[in-house]
Amino acid sequence: MSLVPSPQPDGPLFAEVDMGVDASASTVRATVVQASTVFYDTPATLDKAERLLAEAAGYGSQLVVFPEAFIGGYPRGSNFGVTIGNRTAKGKEDFRKYHAAAIDVPGPEVDRLAAMAGKYKVYLVMGVIERDGYTLYCTVLFFDSQGRFLGKHRKIMPTALERIIWGFGDGSTIPVFETPIGKIGAAICWENRMPLLRTAMYAKGIEIYCAPTADSRDVWQASMTHIALEGGCFVLSANQFCRRKDYPPPPEYLFSGTEEELTPDSVVCAGGSVIISPSGAILAGPNYDGEALISADLDLGEIARAKFDFDVVGHYSRPEVLSLIVRDHPAKPVTFTSTSEKTEDAHK
Repeated sequence: MSLVPSPQPDGPLFAEVDMGVDASASTVRATVVQASTVFYDTPATLDKAERLLAEAAGYGSQLVVFPEAFIGGYPRGSNFGVTIGNRTAKGKEDFRKYHAAAIDVPGPEVDRLAAMAGKYKVYLVMGVIERDGYTLYCTVLFFDSQGRFLGKHRKIMPTALERIIWGFGDGSTIPVFETPIGKIGAAICWENRMPLLRTAMYAKGIEIYCAPTADSRDVWQASMTHIALEGGCFVLSANQFCRRKDYPPPPEYLFSGTEEELTPDSVVCAGGSVIISPSGAILAGPNYDGEALISADLDLGEIARAKFDFDVVGHYSRPEVLSLIVRDHPAKPVTFTSTSEKTEDAHK
């Protein structure tokens, strides 16, 4: 069954809803959003997020997952003027603008996102660029349907050139939240390819595994299917669909090495958002056609049926042979002894 909302000012959105689920089973309707950031314009991006959230809620969605870096933007194609041993003046200015578009956590934008989740009565998983002083993090924020901010996950390993603009998360922000609709967590883009990180999340009992990404290649689908089968969990992968015109025009913003080949309508990120069941079945997507709301009903009974076959941290584990230690405390570069002493005094 397909639901097609009326066209919006910036183009139509198409929602795919799989309704082939036993109505007597415990189900959760979930939506992954495939849409582009309004680059360098965080207020406009928040407005767009609310419109998309309202659309999804109108279809009865209880959980809505947005792409990696939706708030703040994924700086696709940019090199920030970096070569080994040199950083250009334009690249530094590009970073200043990118830093200005990021958000503080907590902060007013987080408050607005929480209010949206409460207004539309949905669980919200949102990719953002988090600003902590002058360091940026690629982060996922979690909100419940009552409008409460639950917490965050910072990407622990940025990929390739991302490492020049984003800091590294630590083990203190790898949460899995127990909610009435299931245990929800997230890993971002290529950190989904890190077996030990996935194992840590499986050990926390993740049931709805969110995978915001910037990877639209066909091979990404293989990773998502593998994770669903390996973890015995639902996998919800949300990616942006972007054309060149969704970014500022040259020379303000340049796609390094390819700018001359691009037209305003050139697709620079083709999406591929998808929802996969614990048995590896594709429930909705992948969509490569444009901006979309991609939805499916999740039969939570599928989790137990999948774990009967394979429980990677349960009956299919061999802890006497292979085990994992996760250092889940905050890794701080500076600790002040006076702060530690005050904390100790407060607990006496």
